[in-house]
Amino acid sequence: METRVFSAILVLGLALLALMKVSALAEEGEKVLTLDHSNFSEVVSKHDFIVVEFYAPWCGHCKALAPEYEKAALVLSSHEPPMVLAKVDASDEANRELAIEFQIQGFPTVKILKNGGKNIQKYNGPREADGIVDYLKKQAGPASAEIKSTEDAGSLNNEKKIFIVGVFPEFAGEEFENFMALAEKLRSDYDFGHTLDAKLLPRGESVQKPTLRLLKPFDELVVDFQDFQVAALEKFIEEASIPVVTIFDKDPINHPYVNKFFQSPNAKAMLYVNFSKELDSFQSTYKDIAKQSKEKGINFLLGDLEFGEGAFKYLGLKEDQAPLLIIQKPDRQKYLKTNIEPAQIAPWLKDYLDGLVKPFIRSEPIPEVNDEPVKVVVADSLQDMVFNSGKNVLLEFYAPWCEACKQFAPILDEIAVSYTNDPDIVIAKLDATANDVPRGTFEVQGFPTLYFRSANGNLEQYEGNRTKEDIIDFIQKSRDKSAQDDTAELESTKSETVNSNSAKDEL
Repeated sequence: METRVFSAILVLGLALLALMKVSALAEEGEKVLTLDHSNFSEVVSKHDFIVVEFYAPWCGHCKALAPEYEKAALVLSSHEPPMVLAKVDASDEANRELAIEFQIQGFPTVKILKNGGKNIQKYNGPREADGIVDYLKKQAGPASAEIKSTEDAGSLNNEKKIFIVGVFPEFAGEEFENFMALAEKLRSDYDFGHTLDAKLLPRGESVQKPTLRLLKPFDELVVDFQDFQVAALEKFIEEASIPVVTIFDKDPINHPYVNKFFQSPNAKAMLYVNFSKELDSFQSTYKDIAKQSKEKGINFLLGDLEFGEGAFKYLGLKEDQAPLLIIQKPDRQKYLKTNIEPAQIAPWLKDYLDGLVKPFIRSEPIPEVNDEPVKVVVADSLQDMVFNSGKNVLLEFYAPWCEACKQFAPILDEIAVSYTNDPDIVIAKLDATANDVPRGTFEVQGFPTLYFRSANGNLEQYEGNRTKEDIIDFIQKSRDKSAQDDTAELESTKSETVNSNSAKDEL
């Protein structure tokens, strides 16, 4: 009997413990606020510091981040003052305006909103709980820490990272104020410090006037700048923090510089070679060319072929076409040289700068059969099927992985079927992940994006509701008669005139 009672008590205790764990998990999960278009502004305006994750439920990276984000939210809720973490489903059509406002290009994107949302900075920290907590605590503190001793400098300066220090005769004046404004603006990207004595710093000479000193683990290791206009400071840091040649390989130390390379607004030269076989034959030549081209607005990257797989797939190339040199201009126009040799780099680069190299246009093959209601357009057929067709064309730019595109696909099919017997209307789609989209003509910031080009050449983006009825109504209002319709109308007019004359003759 006692055994049974003890067993029952044990089972009951275990059940209560399980319920307590579930309750604790529920409480932990509630630490991350769920925001949407209806409450976003109200909640953000009440906080001096709030972190918002823009996510999509189907995104694998978002799913991986979710438990770490929850753990960080639980820890930071006990911070003094408490720090709030929130999330928004940016793939929900109802939250589309928020996604546009915050320029959400991919998932997850995390933003730090300060002063009631008036100041916004992108989160560039780790994606595991402890790292998130440490990063956000630092972002909530002063943007720049004072360096009073060599120990301070040593604890703040990481020799594997860029460190930016302002050296001043006193912590006052326009130069100091501009430096602190810069530190606040760029604090998510760099570590900042300020000091009255340059001798406390591990590298560099003594200075007699306000100086911004950038310490870095590559190239010349230290560089000074003394123009304290904020725009000039920002431009200097942007240029000085990118290596002459950025190395893209498996070493994680290089990865932050790779990210900066791709974020730069400059043209980008990317050379992919097999590091285990060809690195020595290319590296010194490529670096010399990069130094000579520093004033020509081009950043240079040298990547291991192993890490160039994505670039090759994106361009529709094969690895046997390496060594490969790619130049991508700020407008995303690309220029390629496959199977390049070290001695060919300099003359090919000169030809590119002289405008003698033709741009590369990435395109899927033109379909041999294109008889579905929704026609398939690729980069190589865009001119003929859209611009030179003489028809009214509704063109969807989509991504195969995009859930919103998948939901819209049957609606687009219904629209196309409804125009099956109308030779003047074409409903089409273009995979914007596999074909280059002409910039300046189309602005594709997300998926799906719809454009309509009328037969007389008017081009406009469709911004309305994605329902069959609304889109058909838009097409009917925006369409233009084709030359074929005008000819038919002219023939009809001629026929009526002839019949009228015949009737007069009979009278």
